[in-house]
Amino acid sequence: MSHRTRVQSLSITPAFVLAIVLALSAVSVEHASAQRRGGVPALPPPVEPVVINTDVVPEVRVVPVVSGLSHPWGMAFRSNGDILVTEREGRLRVIRNGQLVEENIPGVPEVFASRDRAGLMDVAIHPDDDRVVFLTYTKSIEFEGEPALTVALARGLLDGDALTEVTDIFVADGLDDGIAASRILFHPDGTLFMSLGGSYVFAQTGEYAQDGSTHFGKLLRLNDDGTPALGNPFVGNDDYLPEIFSVGHRNQLGLTFHPETGDLWASENGPQGGDEVNIIKSGRNYGWPIASYSREYRGTWVSDTPWLAAFEEPEVIWWPSIAPSGLTFYTGEQFPAWQGNLFVGSLMVGRMFRTGHLERVVFNARGEEVGREWLLTELKQRIRDVRQGPDGYLYVLTEEEDAVLLRLEPVESVETDPN
Repeated sequence: MSHRTRVQSLSITPAFVLAIVLALSAVSVEHASAQRRGGVPALPPPVEPVVINTDVVPEVRVVPVVSGLSHPWGMAFRSNGDILVTEREGRLRVIRNGQLVEENIPGVPEVFASRDRAGLMDVAIHPDDDRVVFLTYTKSIEFEGEPALTVALARGLLDGDALTEVTDIFVADGLDDGIAASRILFHPDGTLFMSLGGSYVFAQTGEYAQDGSTHFGKLLRLNDDGTPALGNPFVGNDDYLPEIFSVGHRNQLGLTFHPETGDLWASENGPQGGDEVNIIKSGRNYGWPIASYSREYRGTWVSDTPWLAAFEEPEVIWWPSIAPSGLTFYTGEQFPAWQGNLFVGSLMVGRMFRTGHLERVVFNARGEEVGREWLLTELKQRIRDVRQGPDGYLYVLTEEEDAVLLRLEPVESVETDPN
């Protein structure tokens, strides 16, 4: 489906003029510096719960669970109540009993994080054994005698608070420029979906998305040992790698399943506009960069047409861009009015700094989009991930140098049941 004053006299002296020039120069430099920082000052992360008003839930309490995270990327909930959080620079952290454990979990593979978007990315827990942890990260390799980058999927076993038996179970074919995002999500059948972005036109890697000989610009489906999953659409096709499940993607930063249909939904970043949420289907092509609703950063259209019959049409489109990140459908009992709504993290709107937020997308009974609501705009924080916790609350990770994990609670529930 398509969704598309009294003025006093002054004695003007050379010294006065010089002073004015210097003052204006300082203001100009300060203004330019502020513009480089994004113009709008960053707000400190919240340290106490705050109450916000929303459309169908009158009052929502936003609780900072922990602060002091550095550019977190993904999170996973263990059955013992621990929350695992990845930090882009290569650290795996534990939140336990509402506190950030000071020591990092040792054993994480060596991560390349020397470029802005490279580093440790997502974390997932095996559905049958939550001691088994999966991580995606930017990996340094050698290609034709030169240093290069790719993306790897590692698996390890938690032994207490250490990661042991760590091995790369999958290393992507193709080269990354330190820009490829990678989310992972287990299917109920035990297979693992893994997004691999990095298909950027400006970085001369845009063609990756339509090239079946590389994993970049694709959505992959793997077994829990990293091998191609049985039933993948391109197994036996020499033009495609067997791990590929769908093609034609730019950079997917969020994966989730629809609670009723079981379909896989994925958020995808466009450059300027044309951000998407797609329903991912086996063997389908999603068009990037041949057909796109987006403009390149220099302002030209990415493609001559936004859509062709050979490609899947997006379910949700954003103009301007919101830089969508993690996403989840809400199914819990804490917010009955939000059940079935899609929540999407936003890093920024229209490439304007301090405009990140959490977006609520509403669908009718026919699955058609009928509304959107922006939440957490007051925080002026980039939102990296959003997940529904086992307790039915929404958990939100900000993406800042001093980042926080937030929990969204209904005020009524908190007041009647302080536990």
